[in-house]
Amino acid sequence: MRKIDVFDTTLRDGEQSAGVNLNFEEKLEIARQLERLGVDIIEAGFPASSPGDFKSVKAIADLVKGSSVTGLSRSVQSDIDAAWEALKGGVDPRIHVFIATSPIHMTHKLRMTPDQVIENAVASVKYAAQKFPKIQWSAEDACRSDLDFLVRIIEQVIDAGASVINIPDTVGYITPKEITHIFSYLKENVPNMHKAKLSTHCHDDLGMATANSLAAIEAGADQVEGTINGIGERAGNASLEEVAVALHIRNDFYKAATGLTLKEVKRTSSLVSKLTGMVVPNNKAVVGNNAFAHESGIHQDGVLKEKTTYEIITPELVGVSSNRMVLGKHSGRHAFKDKIRELGYTATDEQINKVFKAFKELADKKKEITEDDIFALMTEEKIGAAVQYYEVDSLQVNYGTMNIPTATITMKMPDGEIVQEAATGSGSVEAIYNTLERIIASPVKLLDYRIQSITGGRDALAEVYVKVRFDGTETSGRGTAHDVLEASARAYINAVNRILNRRTRELDPVQEVKL
Repeated sequence: MRKIDVFDTTLRDGEQSAGVNLNFEEKLEIARQLERLGVDIIEAGFPASSPGDFKSVKAIADLVKGSSVTGLSRSVQSDIDAAWEALKGGVDPRIHVFIATSPIHMTHKLRMTPDQVIENAVASVKYAAQKFPKIQWSAEDACRSDLDFLVRIIEQVIDAGASVINIPDTVGYITPKEITHIFSYLKENVPNMHKAKLSTHCHDDLGMATANSLAAIEAGADQVEGTINGIGERAGNASLEEVAVALHIRNDFYKAATGLTLKEVKRTSSLVSKLTGMVVPNNKAVVGNNAFAHESGIHQDGVLKEKTTYEIITPELVGVSSNRMVLGKHSGRHAFKDKIRELGYTATDEQINKVFKAFKELADKKKEITEDDIFALMTEEKIGAAVQYYEVDSLQVNYGTMNIPTATITMKMPDGEIVQEAATGSGSVEAIYNTLERIIASPVKLLDYRIQSITGGRDALAEVYVKVRFDGTETSGRGTAHDVLEASARAYINAVNRILNRRTRELDPVQEVKL
């Protein structure tokens, strides 16, 4: 069985998704979970893009011991230097250097001749080799590049020290048959190809990222790149969970497998979804809520008689379990702390104490506390960490079919002052948001609002997702509470706090990078 390395770029390419803005603690939490999932390489960010990205890449490299941590770099010495400073403390530091190779990119973006591109690529790899023990080199827009030119440049960067060659479908243009031809051609025509691994990195603009990734593996790729839930630039990347499960279920065909701990797939998917604010569609393969649901009577009958009639993936394989009660209102702090650790969370005593208090409050209102409830409470604590500029102290809403909805909110301001304000709206949520906007004293445009329950039942926790534009910046926010209106207020304030948090870090503009 051929081993396929998994290169996760959720924290780099995934964070380029519109509206996604992960804070420092959230990036570390995702990195810890990716390590538990068993990914081979974590692309933690682009160190040279900003002080904030440098800080998070360095922290992840210093923290993670079970995965190799890498950072992206243009073919520029200053980028390579920044990457080394951020990554040198890791257990297996490597760099990911790229340059565009398609005619359209070389002509219109780089304004370089093919020979100049080769010269630049070789010089950058040689320079990186003076610092890094492992170098991955990427040909941006490789799938729209001339194959003979790819052969030339790949041969030379391998001689310069690259040990992994990545062939990205940067714009999601390629088809499975075409990508099979590209990988086969390179395997056959690059004289020193045996000295390096071939990697595939596919985008999903035409909905073929997973199919293209599997086709590349079939044609000889030894590494697959992608993101959890397929998030990323434009239509996103290949979904790593789909690729890994496909290789597992169809190992008879592909004769290849990843080293992922598949039972961690669902938890990883849920964490990334909550922290990025990108909801997983119900019909999403492998991790969607409907992935193991059977509506048709014929299907239900078949599954009851023999699961394999319609179920090729068992829920247990990817870590989907029933929402059984795990703790109750009489559970103590020690039992709660043990459950937190069992679920794979790392948390300070202060965080555990806060979540335990929220758990006790929920237990007074909700009979059965499930793993999903605890997951939501822990995630809410992580979301709120380090971004509490505004904080809702109290909320009261007056509503009636014959009355105008009115919200009264007491808010703790960034300077510690307590302010109370009220406003009306056509509905309760609008009244809340009009009140919050009045307190903030700056226009906040609501772009999206979604609500869902964490579990089933009348007493379920509510989770609200919003996307807003505030002070020229677009971002998302999430809020969880037993009450829908409280969750709505929390989500709104979380989004505003995220923008303010990003501003106060005084980051340089992030260089847009696409692979």
